[in-house]
Amino acid sequence: MRPALLLAAHGTRDEAGVAAFNALAQRVGDLAAGDGTRVAGGFIELSPPPLREAVATLVNGTPANMVAVPLMLSAAGHAKGDIPAALARERTRHPGLTWSYARPLGPHPALLDLLAARIAAAGSPGPAVLVVGRGSTDPDANADVVKTTRLLWEGRDYPLAETAFVSLARPGVTEGLERCRLLGARRIVVARYFLFPGVLPDRVAQQASEYATAHPDLDISCADVLGDCDEIAALVYERYHEALSGDIRMNCDMCVYRIAMPGFEHRVGEPQRPHEHPHDHPHDHAHAHG
Repeated sequence: MRPALLLAAHGTRDEAGVAAFNALAQRVGDLAAGDGTRVAGGFIELSPPPLREAVATLVNGTPANMVAVPLMLSAAGHAKGDIPAALARERTRHPGLTWSYARPLGPHPALLDLLAARIAAAGSPGPAVLVVGRGSTDPDANADVVKTTRLLWEGRDYPLAETAFVSLARPGVTEGLERCRLLGARRIVVARYFLFPGVLPDRVAQQASEYATAHPDLDISCADVLGDCDEIAALVYERYHEALSGDIRMNCDMCVYRIAMPGFEHRVGEPQRPHEHPHDHPHDHAHAHG
């Protein structure tokens, strides 16, 4: 039997985000069905279905082998620590369970094309672009977003492409828009670099709207998130096959846990201490949409 494919995501209190995740899981399942690959997905916190239920579905009472694909655009704390810790707990619940861990989704050419398509749908040709990512305390993850912005800019007709973050890292959304303005941009599309709808993408849109209100001379629009689509499903399945073949090219050259980067020297070799995820426990479903 082919190893199952486990989709591992963080979770959100936004019902539209949960619905988009479930739709993508179904899309990946339909794609993988042609090869006889079973697919299930779950969250590590905030919303059902919990990851443990997805694992139980794939195990179905017998020892199992699976590939876990983190639905993350870059390798930050959730991909490096929280999801592996959740998978380690599943080994105690399901003796005989084995799993391989795929790399996060980005950066990837398919994501760049999707970003460009979302930007084109949001504004007139040739705007300045502000790519806004989640933000992390992991500099390697933040650098991936900056790299994505640069790769998006290469070969496309944007006069300017800048990067900002909605949390945990600078520049923030307002700072990023101000930088674009000071560099001469008058038409700006804010490209929300997120897989699904949720609290943080909504926050990006709100902050962009507030900046636009304060600067009526500027034409500022907000692009949609990447969303549930065939391109993301195909990328997830590509990561699955990479893990099966052993071709996992995780970026470890600039990992804060391996390299003494300025200001982060204390993180080298630091043990992973994922934070507690209450939704990992069976009795904690009541407040999932709180």
